[in-house]
Amino acid sequence: MKILYTIGILLSGLVLSQVGNYEVVIPDGWPEPVHDFKNNPLDSATVELGRALFYDPVLSRDNTVSCASCHSPYNAFAHTDHKLSHGIGDSIGTRNAPALFNLAWQRDFMWDGAAHSLDAQALGPIEHVGEMDSDLASIVKRLKSDQRYVAGFSASGKELTGVNVLKALSQFQLTLISADSKYDRVQMNQDSFSVQEAKGYKLFQQHCNSCHAEPLFTNGKFASNGLPVDENLQDVGRYAVTLKKEDSLQFKVPTLRNLKSTFPYMHDGRFKSIGEVLKHYNEGVIFASTTANELREGVPLDGRQRTDLLAFLLTLNDNAFVFDQKHQYPRSFFFPNKGSNK
Repeated sequence: MKILYTIGILLSGLVLSQVGNYEVVIPDGWPEPVHDFKNNPLDSATVELGRALFYDPVLSRDNTVSCASCHSPYNAFAHTDHKLSHGIGDSIGTRNAPALFNLAWQRDFMWDGAAHSLDAQALGPIEHVGEMDSDLASIVKRLKSDQRYVAGFSASGKELTGVNVLKALSQFQLTLISADSKYDRVQMNQDSFSVQEAKGYKLFQQHCNSCHAEPLFTNGKFASNGLPVDENLQDVGRYAVTLKKEDSLQFKVPTLRNLKSTFPYMHDGRFKSIGEVLKHYNEGVIFASTTANELREGVPLDGRQRTDLLAFLLTLNDNAFVFDQKHQYPRSFFFPNKGSNK
């Protein structure tokens, strides 16, 4: 069995895809990525530039908010300190920041699918008045006055432009692959479920797999899961993008990987625990014209079944990914005289 080490994770039984001078690992049994690497081939220098930019508040108008402000590596690149994302001036957004990993397998981004290309997605939060409230021209001007970025872009062979700033951010995010949970090790015959986890897995396949499809644990589509509308936010979901009635209250189906690290849950962070989520599906689904048909009867599980299902869901946590130093704040870039990144 072939074992390869790349982008900070150790996996076995892999299919290797080469893009640029950087290796992208496709876990055994996973589909091919849908991201088109041809227009922005990965290379090590640009990935590291993207990593630095991801953690640098220089992207925001007042130099206070970075991408990592809402997407912490210790929370599987989500956040847990409040329900809704915060922007500059402590402005409060309207949605909970989604986790960022396995993005090469996604066609649409953000809860409403407003972005269709990861190479341009960062422009949304950069320009949003309630998030970073900045613009690429201002960012490029500031970066050109910083010799670390001037040298970094020179080393990558790319001009320091707004487009290349966005592409560097995209490259870093594409390296965030989470596929080393207990579930994954079971699939590779390297571990086994407990009796309770196995019962929960069977329940998952019966009640959840149609929307949270293995192995990514999302089908990448949009759906309404019967949540009561938050009267304060009045978030209509994908309808705001498409203006199609059938898209009202539809949000992107999130992955169930790393749930331990990505609370609170739902697009508005209304649920603090997985138990609250399961309770909603058991007795709180409001069925309307756009609610997913799979939820017409909710997900009727008794207390023991919910406990079993929770046990399985916890096997989707990937601590190796969450604590991988290769994805964390690049101290060696910002403080080159302070030693390594450890």
